[in-house]
Amino acid sequence: MPDVRPTRHVGIVACSSEGAALCYRTICTEAAAALGPHAHPQVSLHGHSLADYVGCLDRGDLAGVAGLMLDSARRLAAAGADFLICPDNTIHQALPLVLPHSPLPWLHIAEVVADAAARRGFRRLGLTGTRWLVDSAVYPEALGRRGLDCVRPTPDERDAIARIIMDELVCGIFRPEAVATFQATFRRMAAAGCDAVILGCTEIPLIMNDGNSPLPTLDSTRLLAAAAVARAVAG
Repeated sequence: MPDVRPTRHVGIVACSSEGAALCYRTICTEAAAALGPHAHPQVSLHGHSLADYVGCLDRGDLAGVAGLMLDSARRLAAAGADFLICPDNTIHQALPLVLPHSPLPWLHIAEVVADAAARRGFRRLGLTGTRWLVDSAVYPEALGRRGLDCVRPTPDERDAIARIIMDELVCGIFRPEAVATFQATFRRMAAAGCDAVILGCTEIPLIMNDGNSPLPTLDSTRLLAAAAVARAVAG
């Protein structure tokens, strides 16, 4: 029989459908190990149109991004959520603007990934994700607080990866050529001394994993989902 222990209600602030769906599925499947077959905590999800977020990011309008995130946060609080996660690395740039006004606490995806990197003994991490993310301080700051180094993609790699993410992965398009592009980037990062790579876009794990990567991977989507399960079950 499923474990009937009370659990905390997880609120998902969604940005892209693919990343949010993978995170939701992972929460539901991983919770069974703690709660019993088919059991998982309550999960509510709210997401504004991805186009609204992209418009703000293109304008450099982090206050606009924060406004969208806060609106989702308030809706999820009204639905009964106890804490929030956002399975989108890029918009965590706006989280410092969100937290002072948020009705609920958040798990920070980069902090979760950085903790996992430190636990596994990695010291120099390659970072992949949207151009907005890799140009930001989200991961360098989280890693730096743990004494870990961060290697960003080259400008050409950033352009190629950004195109794959925004034109393919968020649209549910998965091509062998995209896998080859990531593999080449990871090999270059390995040559630069990286001992692991962060899949810092929540859609990248849909095509990349330890089985096809030249470096060990840190899957930001599934690590966040696992952290959410742990927080929910601890309740």
